[in-house]
Amino acid sequence: MAQILAFAGSNSSTSINYKLVRHTVSLIADHKIQVLNMANFPFPMFSVDLEAREGYSNSLIELKNDIQTADGLVLSVNEHNSYPSAYFKNLLDWLSRIERKFLLDTQLLLMSTSPGRRGGKGSLEASRSMLERFGGTIAATFSLPSFNDNFDMEKGIVDDALRAQHSEALQTFLSML
Repeated sequence: MAQILAFAGSNSSTSINYKLVRHTVSLIADHKIQVLNMANFPFPMFSVDLEAREGYSNSLIELKNDIQTADGLVLSVNEHNSYPSAYFKNLLDWLSRIERKFLLDTQLLLMSTSPGRRGGKGSLEASRSMLERFGGTIAATFSLPSFNDNFDMEKGIVDDALRAQHSEALQTFLSML
């Protein structure tokens, strides 16, 4: 049984990426899963002055430890103007200051969704590059376009082709654990 940590790269209380994460982990059996709602993790903007003055918060150190004890991460990144949100970039900045390769030996299912037709693909690609830099292995990716048209809170992904792509990405990720 693998340990899986799941969260969205968004700190919004209404995050559609968090909804996609919750749906995805609901499909996983026989693994230990920890889901984090990043709306509960209000990290300050990174600055070397703040780091020197205050160091690292307990919640940041605990998050890094949770990431490093996990065998895999289910992560869905939001998109602001075709790039990862400032919140997610800030989170990576803080984590990488504690330990540069904080994702070493960690398999990732990297996803994105947005209300638009591109499904957060710009953010997904930029995030992929950053996460690999910190030692993560991207086992599979999935992008869900037009979230409001293609997702139902009770049924999950409603488009057959997209549901099949999601299932394939999830199975690929799970096979790498």
